[in-house]
Amino acid sequence: MSGSRDNTVVEPNWSGWNRQRLTQVPAGVLPWLRDEGSLTRRVVAACSGRFRVRLLRQAWGTPFYSEAQLLRMRRGEMALVREVELLCDEVPWVFARTLIPASTLRGAARRLTLLGDKPLGAVLFSDSRIKRGRTQVARLQPRHRLFSAASVDLQPVPDELWGRRTLFHVSGRPLLVNEIFLPRIPMEKTS
Repeated sequence: MSGSRDNTVVEPNWSGWNRQRLTQVPAGVLPWLRDEGSLTRRVVAACSGRFRVRLLRQAWGTPFYSEAQLLRMRRGEMALVREVELLCDEVPWVFARTLIPASTLRGAARRLTLLGDKPLGAVLFSDSRIKRGRTQVARLQPRHRLFSAASVDLQPVPDELWGRRTLFHVSGRPLLVNEIFLPRIPMEKTS
């Protein structure tokens, strides 16, 4: 199997809102996907119990094909990959995968390597040097690697998950945040 064909099999079809059929998105997930504020802040507000971030993994790794394209990374270039769950009363509501190219981790941005179990959103939405770029959404299915990473601890494993990814710029340099909404997140009414 050729490299490009393999990548199309394992990646969801990310698209902007203008190309996404909103009728496919479950109504209760739509407000979560469309929100442009801090997801951490919104989850904390919706969680009537104890909120926390669980760090699953943080290590240097190779981005997925579409992640590398969006980050404009060269083939083989490494990024810091951070995977966490946002929990309410120890129940995972969101799986997040952040990719920070090595070239982004200069100067004050190096502090992003030290977050541990602290929420990234607290940094992204409080630093004026960080600018939010475009957001894409996708329906994730079991054949997608990101679906597998997000659902590894879910029982039963759902048929699909919905997520978004947002490109941020730290002093002009990119970082990518994938946020996958898990089945136990409260479904919200659309406005």
